Amino acid sequence: MTARISPAQARRIALAAQGLAKERPTGLVTARQVGRTFDRIRLLQIDSVNVLVRSHYLPFFSRLGGYDVDILHRLAGKAPRRMIEYWAHEASYIKPEDFADLRQWQRRHWVGAAGMDPDVVQDLTARILAALASSRGLTARAVADRIGHEETRSTTDWGWNWNAVKRVLEALFEEGLVSAAARTPQFERLYTLTEKVLPAPYEATHRPHPEEAMLRLIEAAARAHGIGTVKCFADYYRVPARAAAGAVQALEADGTLERVQVDGWKADVYLHGDAARPRRVAGRALLSPFDSMVFERQRVEQLFGFRYRIEIYTPAEKRTYGYYVLPFLLGDRLCARVDLKADRSTGRLVVRSAHSEADAPAETAAELAAELAAMAGWLKLDTVAVEDSGDLAAGLGREVARRARGNQNSARHVSHVD
Repeated sequence: MTARISPAQARRIALAAQGLAKERPTGLVTARQVGRTFDRIRLLQIDSVNVLVRSHYLPFFSRLGGYDVDILHRLAGKAPRRMIEYWAHEASYIKPEDFADLRQWQRRHWVGAAGMDPDVVQDLTARILAALASSRGLTARAVADRIGHEETRSTTDWGWNWNAVKRVLEALFEEGLVSAAARTPQFERLYTLTEKVLPAPYEATHRPHPEEAMLRLIEAAARAHGIGTVKCFADYYRVPARAAAGAVQALEADGTLERVQVDGWKADVYLHGDAARPRRVAGRALLSPFDSMVFERQRVEQLFGFRYRIEIYTPAEKRTYGYYVLPFLLGDRLCARVDLKADRSTGRLVVRSAHSEADAPAETAAELAAELAAMAGWLKLDTVAVEDSGDLAAGLGREVARRARGNQNSARHVSHVD
């Protein structure tokens, strides 16, 4: 008989699988903790928007609290690398052991040299690979300079208006021959040969059997979800749904996954055999719009009753909640959302809008104020400023002001004691 999982239990399972079920550790966050967290979630989506902080920095803060982002840079940029860049859900940091499997199933040809003259592509490919073989990581512009490539930009707007070298580099990146050695302060990739960044024993030329690769990817995605549907698991690495469904059937047959029922979920639901089933959760976190916990929007709505859409590309006058909106997790609820901006020139973490959900607990404003204070401290911002927009703004503003007064009183007391 198919086991029945309550919606509340499904939420707790999902949060535990993503490392969001417990209070964050106190004290200094170590590289080992960051590495273990990455081992749990397996990928970090990379995004260039920096209105608050680069999105791939946020998941570790959400799960561990204030940490040194140089830890991430070391894990991704120094041997032996614990993470490398490749296409997954989107452009992401992935585990090196997932590279060959993802390479079998990624089909992002639109990002590269599609539509270019094949002879031009062949010529540039040979020259680019030769240049990267004899150099450290190079930006696309530095590669063009090194091979002596000059061109007149097309008057047609293709993609991001990349030149031919950049397009071929991205085609080679998608093919898995070229990777990123690191990023510049301007967030440009430093391109290099994949064989230079992929640690042993993960050979850059290794090609696993496609079905075996899919099995590993779906098992990893199911483990990172704890509980979910075929659509959820396939979306994690953006692999074809039909092949993912076949892998789910195989994993169910060997006992890795168990089919269960969750009230309100229409599709078949699967539970990973190793998923923790906590009776209560006590996490508190602001989640990046690109956090793996909220990748699949339908799942978020089924789990939390929380309809979430990113409005970055929506015209300002048509936005409902704001430009860069982070869901606020408290216990097992997504109970609020805030549009945040780091105003580094004035040292303020600005809450441009704050909205609560219908079932938000009474302590939402106070807990959110505490979380914003922690984020401001991590970002080295002096204050939290709440603008008057959204039904939660007034209450949140009062709690932020109360905390500020308490901090001032504590500072005066310490000064008097001294």
